Amino acid sequence: MSALGSERFQDTRERIGQRHGARAALRQVIDPAVALVFEVDPSELGAATRRSPRAAFARQVAMYLTHVVCGLSMTEVGALFSRDRTTVAHACEVVEDRRDDPELDSRVERLECAIAAVIGALSWRGRR
Repeated sequence: MSALGSERFQDTRERIGQRHGARAALRQVIDPAVALVFEVDPSELGAATRRSPRAAFARQVAMYLTHVVCGLSMTEVGALFSRDRTTVAHACEVVEDRRDDPELDSRVERLECAIAAVIGALSWRGRR
């Protein structure tokens, strides 16, 4: 990730930290984007059960993005996804391990940038 991208994500983390109510809205931004990219139904990301392997991996990516881009702790991410923090830690490990695949890495990187941009735009709107 470039230094500029790193700065953008830090700004995003700070804005989210300032707006406690925004945490629940993160799923409204992240879930549809991840579902679209990984071709799963958005409702599968919030399902209580594992579902298909494709849906399970998409959920892992969503948890990873919530942790990495938004800067929420694994405990906070777990609460948003009705999962334990150890499940979030496992999800982050799985995604990191699979980012060696250039196609997957490109998808995740584009999602990181898109989610950071949307969250940035939403927080800008809130300051007006």
